[in-house]
Parts: sequence; structure tokens; C-alpha cells
Amino acid sequence: MDVVGSIPAGPTAADGLECVTMTPDIDEHGRPEPPLAGDEWETLTGFLDYQRATFAWKCSGLTRVQLIQPLPPSSMTLAGLIKHLAYVEDDWFGRWLEGEPRREPWASIDWAAEPDWEWESAFADDPSEIRCLWQGSVDRARIAAERAFRSGGLEARTRRTWPDGGAPSLRWLLTHMIEEYARHNGHADLLREAIDGQVGE
Repeated sequence: MDVVGSIPAGPTAADGLECVTMTPDIDEHGRPEPPLAGDEWETLTGFLDYQRATFAWKCSGLTRVQLIQPLPPSSMTLAGLIKHLAYVEDDWFGRWLEGEPRREPWASIDWAAEPDWEWESAFADDPSEIRCLWQGSVDRARIAAERAFRSGGLEARTRRTWPDGGAPSLRWLLTHMIEEYARHNGHADLLREAIDGQVGE
């Protein structure tokens, strides 16, 4: 049986990634507890990593068939969520924050013709591949956020701008990503309970 293991919650010293955060406590689900008295950077990144790890927990230990099981009438699946959040991480931290062009697999897609491509294509994807896609996007996002913070603090602006020339700050981006994960973790809660009865915060 093709069981998908846990998505790693975050980088370790072995990954060679340096983080400007306090050493967190890890709960029974592998989630780093946000610092109780951290500064603004530590608090924002702490809560974002907690939400990321909650999502990883909700998607862990499932077969391919379970990952593509929807909860009608919605067509949303956990596999689709994994791929969607991989796209969101790459888009905000790579394309917006650092001004990079879209990387693959996103760059080859005609988004005007297939606006829901990441959701729909996940149905045919190998679970281990989309897990790696998501984890890679999270790793890149952490590095990009830290780079921006070191150079300009939370006031650092994205290199990509709105049509009117405005650019969100790193503070805005981190807050938006916490909201993005919190919203989708609610979806993941319902999907996981419908799949195998697992519940939890």
C-alpha cells in the first residue's frame, strides 16, 4: 500500500539553513510551538511554521487514494491542497518577494486557460513528488524571507508590485501566509476527518 509519510515540518541544522528564530518546543504532532515572548519576526515566522507543520500533520500517513478523496459537494482534495500551497509559497516568496520568474512546474502553465491547474493536476500526481514539491517551496520561502528580513527588516518590500506601483511589506506577506494556511488547515481538518476519522486541533 502506497502510504504517504509525514511532510517534514521544517529545516534542521543538517539542512544547512540558518534561521533567525528562537529554538522552539515541538509538540506531539511535530509542530514547533510559536515563542510566547518573541519579537515580531520570531512571532510571525513562528506562527507561520506552526501552521505549515499543522498542514503537514493533516496530510501525513495517507495513501494516494486517500489523498485524492474529495468531500462532496466540494472537489477539493488533500493532494490538491498540497500542490496549491506549494504554488502559493513559490509565488509569494519567489515571484513576489524576490522578483524571480515563475519556476517549474508553474512556468509552463497557461493560467488564463487553466486557472485551477494545480488543484486538478494533483489528482494524477505521485504523492511523494507533490510532497517534495511542497517541502522544496517551503524551504525556499524560509530562505527568501530571512534574506529579506536581514536586508530590510519587516518593512522590506516585495520586488514585484501591484499595478498602481504599491508593494506589500514582508510583514504583510508573512501575515497573509499565516491566514492562507489557517484557512486551508480548516479545509484539511474536514477532509482528514472524512477520510479516516482523525480529528484534532
